[in-house]
Amino acid sequence: MSRALPKYSKRRVGFLGGAAAVALSGAVIAGSALAGESSDGNDANVRTLAGPGTISCPDVAPELPAVPASARAEVDRNLGQLDTQITEANRRLVDTVGQGGPDFVQNAILGPLEDKRVAAINRIATAIGRTAERPAGLDSLAACTLDAEGAADAGGEAGGDGGGEATVPPADEAGQGAGQDDAGQEGGNGAGDAGNASVGTISCPDVAPELPAVPASARAEVDRNLGQLDTQITEANRRLVDTVGQGGPDFVQNAILGPLEDKRVAAINRIATAIGRTAERPAGLDSLAACTLTK
Repeated sequence: MSRALPKYSKRRVGFLGGAAAVALSGAVIAGSALAGESSDGNDANVRTLAGPGTISCPDVAPELPAVPASARAEVDRNLGQLDTQITEANRRLVDTVGQGGPDFVQNAILGPLEDKRVAAINRIATAIGRTAERPAGLDSLAACTLDAEGAADAGGEAGGDGGGEATVPPADEAGQGAGQDDAGQEGGNGAGDAGNASVGTISCPDVAPELPAVPASARAEVDRNLGQLDTQITEANRRLVDTVGQGGPDFVQNAILGPLEDKRVAAINRIATAIGRTAERPAGLDSLAACTLTK
């Protein structure tokens, strides 16, 4: 009996040790698998956050004609603004990763950037045109693009698993989410409806009464741009309603009123240029570009 007991004990210890080893191996394998999944997910997130892309714009300076000495300072100042605009747009591209829908970058970054560039390019052309022939066709340099990396990342975000198909919640869940967002998670859908009803209206100065006599040769172009000013206000008011509850306290200024002002500056400059071809170019019209939100 005394000799059998140690053998039994050894077998028992060996059995327990083997079981423990198997359990430990399983834990290591499971842990490795989980770690692999976590690592892959984190890597995907890191790639998404680190690679929103870069905005590229045509270089304006090489396309300019000889710049008169009297216009050099103003031209250089506006060329500097073009560079600053690209820098700010790229910063906003990084700061807003994951926000908005599939058209967010175009509507909130590339579109407003193009409007700002149109305004700056028009100021450059106007400065040159005061003492030399005004350069034509520079507006074609205003549009910018997002490089392939940014486009791929945007597709990955929209597709969830990278398949390019957005994940849409069930209708009842979507309705609950919208109610919580619009009502500040208090008051439900009723408060959300009240918010939609009181978004306000965008008001802009009327440009037409401030114009001098318009030459007959400029009338069609002036009328066309006056019509664009009206269209811009209509579109801004529609966007005001469509984006209720989005963004922070400065959303309306940054995403609606600011881009609207840039568009108005460009249209107003086109009006002044059209008149200035055969008459004295009106000055000070840019002061009519800014708009306000009224409740």
